[in-house]
Amino acid sequence: MADKLTIEITADDLPLHCPPPAAPLWCQHPRVFLDVLHSGEAVCPYCSTRYVFKGKVSGGHH
Repeated sequence: MADKLTIEITADDLPLHCPPPAAPLWCQHPRVFLDVLHSGEAVCPYCSTRYVFKGKVSGGHH
């Protein structure tokens, strides 16, 4: 089995949703918004992609 995908994101990627806008059509699933700020990471319940927040939160995202 292949390793699960991990994507590093920054404040510029917020609000975070999966699949990301540039995802190919073959890997689309219903859009789900993920709260990566609470714990610093989030896992998509559909595709198990792991998102890890890197950097600082800008003033508009709390």
